[in-house]
Amino acid sequence: MPTETRTTCPYCGVGCGVIATTDNKGAVSVRGDPDHPANFGRLCSKGTALAETIDLDGRILHPQIDGQRASWDAALDLVASHFTETIAEHGPDSVAFYVSGQLLTEDYYVANKLMKGFIGSANIDTNSRLCMSSSVAGHVRAFGADTVPGAYEDIELADLVILAGSNLAWCHPVIYQRLAAAKAARPGMKIVVIDPRRTVTADIADLHLAIRPDGDVALFMGLLAHVAGTVAIDQNYIGEHTNGFAEAFAAASALSHSDLLDLTGLPSMQLRQFYRLFAESEKVVTCYSQGVNQSASGTDKVNAIINCHLATGRIGRPGMGPFSLTGQPNAMGGREVGGLANMLAAHMAVESPENCDRVQRFWQSPRIARKPGLKAVDMFRAVADGRIKALWIMATNPVVSMPDADAVATALAACPFVVVSDVLRQTDTTAYAHVLLPSRGWGEKNGTVTNSERRISRQRDFLPSPGDAKADWWQMAEVGRRMGFADTFSFSSAAEIFAEHAALSALENDGSRDFDIGAHAQADSAAYDAMTPFQWPQPRHTSPRITRFFGDGGFFHADGKARFVAVGVTISDRTSADFPFTLNTGRIRDQWHTMTRTGKSARLSAHIAEPFAEIHPRDALEIGVASAALVEIESPYGKAVVRALVTDRQARGSLFVPMHWNDQFAARARIDAVVAPRTDPVSGQPASKNVAVVARPFPVAFYGFAISVTKPSDLDAAYWAMAKAEGGWRLELGFDMAPQDWTAWCRRYFSVPADIEPLGYVDAQSGDLRLAFFDGDRLLAALFVARQPVAVARNWAIEQLTVQHSELARRFAVVAGRPDAGRMDPGATVCSCFGVGVNQIVAAVHGGCHSVETVGKALSAGTNCGSCRAEIRGIIDGCLAAAAE
Repeated sequence: MPTETRTTCPYCGVGCGVIATTDNKGAVSVRGDPDHPANFGRLCSKGTALAETIDLDGRILHPQIDGQRASWDAALDLVASHFTETIAEHGPDSVAFYVSGQLLTEDYYVANKLMKGFIGSANIDTNSRLCMSSSVAGHVRAFGADTVPGAYEDIELADLVILAGSNLAWCHPVIYQRLAAAKAARPGMKIVVIDPRRTVTADIADLHLAIRPDGDVALFMGLLAHVAGTVAIDQNYIGEHTNGFAEAFAAASALSHSDLLDLTGLPSMQLRQFYRLFAESEKVVTCYSQGVNQSASGTDKVNAIINCHLATGRIGRPGMGPFSLTGQPNAMGGREVGGLANMLAAHMAVESPENCDRVQRFWQSPRIARKPGLKAVDMFRAVADGRIKALWIMATNPVVSMPDADAVATALAACPFVVVSDVLRQTDTTAYAHVLLPSRGWGEKNGTVTNSERRISRQRDFLPSPGDAKADWWQMAEVGRRMGFADTFSFSSAAEIFAEHAALSALENDGSRDFDIGAHAQADSAAYDAMTPFQWPQPRHTSPRITRFFGDGGFFHADGKARFVAVGVTISDRTSADFPFTLNTGRIRDQWHTMTRTGKSARLSAHIAEPFAEIHPRDALEIGVASAALVEIESPYGKAVVRALVTDRQARGSLFVPMHWNDQFAARARIDAVVAPRTDPVSGQPASKNVAVVARPFPVAFYGFAISVTKPSDLDAAYWAMAKAEGGWRLELGFDMAPQDWTAWCRRYFSVPADIEPLGYVDAQSGDLRLAFFDGDRLLAALFVARQPVAVARNWAIEQLTVQHSELARRFAVVAGRPDAGRMDPGATVCSCFGVGVNQIVAAVHGGCHSVETVGKALSAGTNCGSCRAEIRGIIDGCLAAAAE
């Protein structure tokens, strides 16, 4: 009989519940959990495709020392001895852990305990530093603790929802679905999107504010000054529950209307409209994400937003409040256990002697870190200059994701001892590991995660652990035991770790700290296994419930009051004559982080299969970059080459490039190698949204597109990008010059046997070339080459890898790169969930489907995750507009 396991999605901070079904042959399918309060059964395209990413292809299954298979005992003994010897010779700050929001809370807890309580250093930081640390710092400054005040349902209850620096439709799709459904039910709800780009999220907005990069502080300072002169100001709340309003108001009032127009780049009418909407809408939720956080002024942006909610008392009540949308599945859980270098466990401050003594007593540890450690960017600088001599990287890929990524690679290459725990054998980071440890992946590991609304959910195992793979917490506990701390690292299960974590949260608390899950301090394995999603806080002897903070004050500063922060404004235009464009990096709909999971899914790669740069048509014309040509982007730190996507959704003078592609999937597309290591002075978060760059054409003599049943490696091409496809692989190519023999090139890189001759042609005058290799009725590979970007029906061509070609006409159609008469080219994928292409949607519109709903009924497109609905609406509008001309 099939078995069902309730677990949690491992992607974004929405924290969707998933039901994984395993049949009697071991095949896994997934669907949304209708009972999970984060998603109520909805899943995005990535969540829907989870079962396609759990194969063992590329997995690291055994420990390795210097690239050679080793036993766990040998590997762990080496890690423990090397760390111990380094600490003895150079002190505890000579070692570091760099961890990840992909870890479970139990993993995070053991890592934090080992580093801060037993090694005695706070040199443990996380890739959550790159996405949410400005929010943490803003919360602590305003509230006295890293507290998210509200719940997801507030977004549905609000009269006005502000999305600041958030492409919600692509980055938090299930929350977007909930918002879209709420607006459909209450058309009077207003939505404002604040983003320099016109993303698909802006299509749902009543007002899109195409703000200048880093203009957010000025925008919300102006809002604070505006609401102070309206009935929206809540003098009672300010007087009873806050301090510092006068100073914050004075700073905001110093900006004239002309200053605001200049600093935000917005028209006066839009500015006034936004301020009026905020003042006149009682229930307001301001959701913010990476566009706010990933900035050199990120913490000030967060506090500028919070100031407006404090001034109006719109916080901690249904439908009201500032709302930080977390990037990773367990960034919040990592914050709860002190995963950041400037935090202690259970939301306690590392600078507080009282907190340090409390945690040290609880852990019975020989020492405790009493000062902040090195934040991510500074940590890798310390690796580079030799201050850190031993580094353990867990569940993350910093050679791709860190700013100034080439410098990170150089630092790791020079580091005397690097340990990497991961699920994949080959990533850009594992190449630098002296010791490589195999970790369990999603579906194999067991623990908890916390989502953006403070809801703790279980991730449960339903797959056997492959090879010698072990839980991350087990690896660290074993090293702790080998370093001489056996008694306190004798954990036997994730349940035992969670109970200890819960007990620490309740120790000497009595409501004085926000994070308290003492109700679970005595939970045994059975209770842990049966745990249902719950929001914190849940102190001892209380039941789960929806909770909000600060509606009646009760802040976590010593006087119980919130702090207004008088923020300032600096000009953030970093461009120059040499670097005239502003680069903005971020996510796309169907990929996740550095593609180590989502890159395994052909379905997820069908929507956007290669790295790209959005560029405004006039900018493209001025620099001589044609649509679909290649463009090189350079800063003083590095270069990247990507495809040009010419679109008026992008603002003039700005570029957008996704951060996902790595050296496993593209030749030179690690965009974070271009990003400057500039950070927010308070939070240490890198400024990944405002980078000065130059863009120029990347000339190639020939462009190519190829499909192959085998995965090529070590490609000899000036540019290449590959993606998983049904039945094989798809490739985009660029060549400086033609190989001497195209057929030999295909045989080498597509593993075509020597006795198989190609079907095809070459046009010596135009340079066009088409080659297809068939083994009987099966297509092995095909290559299409032209002097301009290749015009091929790509998705149709990919389908040919999975069909029989007994008819000669079908083989010639492959060579032609388009279907023969009677067969339809689906076109570029729009709906990844159901594999629906643009040509199919256009045909449905011409057939009478004139709404997203009727297209959905005809093709199913847009009826699952809903992330493509805005794109479908745009196709419909374009077809109808063309028909009306």
